[in-house]
Amino acid sequence: MTVPVFSHPEFDGHEEVAFGHDPESGLKSIIAIHNSARGPALGGCRMWPYESEEEALTDVLRLSRGMTYKAAMAGLDLGGGKSVIIADPKADKSPALFRAMGHFVDGFGGRYIVAEDVGIAVEDVEIMAGETRYVAGAGNGGAGDPSPATAYGVFMGLRAAVRKRLDRKSVAGLRVAVQGLGHVGRELAGLLSQQGAELIVADIHYQAVEAAVSELGARAVAPEAIYDAEADVFAPCALGAILNNDTIPRLTAKVVAGSANNQLAEGRHGDALKARGILYAPDYVINAGGLIYVSGDARKRNGAGFDQEAALVRVAGIQDTLTEIFARAEAEGIATSAAADRIAEERFKKPAAPAPRASAASAPSPSWVS
Repeated sequence: MTVPVFSHPEFDGHEEVAFGHDPESGLKSIIAIHNSARGPALGGCRMWPYESEEEALTDVLRLSRGMTYKAAMAGLDLGGGKSVIIADPKADKSPALFRAMGHFVDGFGGRYIVAEDVGIAVEDVEIMAGETRYVAGAGNGGAGDPSPATAYGVFMGLRAAVRKRLDRKSVAGLRVAVQGLGHVGRELAGLLSQQGAELIVADIHYQAVEAAVSELGARAVAPEAIYDAEADVFAPCALGAILNNDTIPRLTAKVVAGSANNQLAEGRHGDALKARGILYAPDYVINAGGLIYVSGDARKRNGAGFDQEAALVRVAGIQDTLTEIFARAEAEGIATSAAADRIAEERFKKPAAPAPRASAASAPSPSWVS
């Protein structure tokens, strides 16, 4: 069966889509670079047991496009890219697999920089780093796991949305429905609990739910019931396309603010949220904390090491970016998702053609690569 690329509904003028295969390690991977007008494409590697190659391609195309918008809205000199490995992270990991992935990344000569994502841990990226210098979030003196920074950015953005829609300066006493208790969702739940929020949680993994109930005093609901939970804020922190024709009418929350990528099943669902009076914090804006954090990961030009405090200050700026988006959406009478897209596109859409692909030997090292 042929896997379409140019005719794929999620193809958005991507600069490059490459398929990598290593029979010895079993690697089957796709790397997609969406746009590099602002700089080299930085984006995580996702390892997932996709049911088909078509499903993997759809995911990597959507995710890489989102990274372009995310980097532009975060004000970073980076482009958008992403990679996926078609495999089960619970059963198929091996040093050989990640060495092969590192070799695949290295072939892009710095046009794509890899980091961790769903199914990939920092130690996996460190194995890749043995084959390529084009990594972020790994290595001596590096940022390490960006999940806490992502959660912190979501928390700050959630507070900005709550101030705007609910006229509340604090999350204390608010009911927040958290969908997904992975690295980011669990960290976000902890921050919300510390600030006095009442948590309603759901996850497909029972142990994660049980831990949130016992450690954070959360109330558990079945995964499908999270959309119907009586809550002030809905925080989607699992997989994408969960805001759709079926789920949006079921939401009781007045704010949607979470870490999941590609939360809108289709662009029109941003309008559907607006029509229901629900303030949506665009996903690629509010979940940019990890990208912002690892973008300063490697050595600076002056030789200083990674500055965690400065990185977290930049992550906190997500709340200001969202405030700008909310104001523009209100002024122009459009959905917040459309306002965010317009601002991002003003920043990365340029008439100049992308730079030609450099070879691994000649490509200059980005400032964050040690």
